[in-house]
Amino acid sequence: MTRELFGTAIVGGGAAGLSAALVLARSRRSVVLLDAGAPRNAPAAHIHGFLSRDGFPPSRLLEIGREEIASYGVRLIPHPVGSATGDAEDGFVLTTEEGSEISARRIILATGVEDVLPDIPGAREAWGRFLLHCPYCHGYEVGDRALGVLGGAPGAVRHALLVRQWSPDLTFFTNGSVLTEEDEHQLRARDIRMQDGRVTELLVDGERFGGVRLDSGDAVPVDALFLRPDSRPRTELVVALGGGVDGAGFVHVDGSGRTAVPGVWVTGNLVNPRAQVITAAGHANAVAMDVNADLVDEDVRGARRMPALSGEAVGA
Repeated sequence: MTRELFGTAIVGGGAAGLSAALVLARSRRSVVLLDAGAPRNAPAAHIHGFLSRDGFPPSRLLEIGREEIASYGVRLIPHPVGSATGDAEDGFVLTTEEGSEISARRIILATGVEDVLPDIPGAREAWGRFLLHCPYCHGYEVGDRALGVLGGAPGAVRHALLVRQWSPDLTFFTNGSVLTEEDEHQLRARDIRMQDGRVTELLVDGERFGGVRLDSGDAVPVDALFLRPDSRPRTELVVALGGGVDGAGFVHVDGSGRTAVPGVWVTGNLVNPRAQVITAAGHANAVAMDVNADLVDEDVRGARRMPALSGEAVGA
């Protein structure tokens, strides 16, 4: 089997992975981007808050990004990575689930997170359309309408206070949780209604949303429901390479996105699950610069050990 060698392998082809690939390719590095084709924001119709791309379909943004990196010679492999081995000294090896092997001097992981939805009938069908997580992404489009916030998760009350900025017609569904006296005071201060009872179903009928059904059998109409989902980081490759994770499963990194494993960086939602598209892309831009600087340092050390021939390019 032929093993292809690249300067940097990037795993994850969302906004973060594409941004890192663009910067490194423009730095005249050889880059391969491996992408499983399952972006976090696929259910959403549009992205927002991205200057000059506000309202863009996520799929269109990725399409443009792929065209741009391809114009600089980035190799795109549309397959998930099954395993990762090696180190910065001898090189890393990524093996796709189809069995192809890629060798790289450095690795950037932009594998993101998986949003774990509540086990409520209708949640999957409503996700990204009527069941929403980010008011900065979706709040303007549902502003001044009847909204709800699903309780029962850490930070849910704080999330309701945030969503209140977009609509005065807001209901907080306790969903079986017990509110503290301070929670109730804050919600009342902002005229947020509190609805007891556990949510048993989201009422989705094709392109219409009827609200939520409670365990009492009552249906409460809302036009959209916000929640704080449990975000599960995709850190399998980091762990396989020897990297550590915190109690929530996120990778230990420094300010530049470097992991404890020399030669391995992480970026995007794998660093910050709350990062919007523009934030993830910006972080990856800086990570790519740091990776290139690290490769330059290694190129210098190699050149001092074995001077390059005049005019010969050093490093990949």
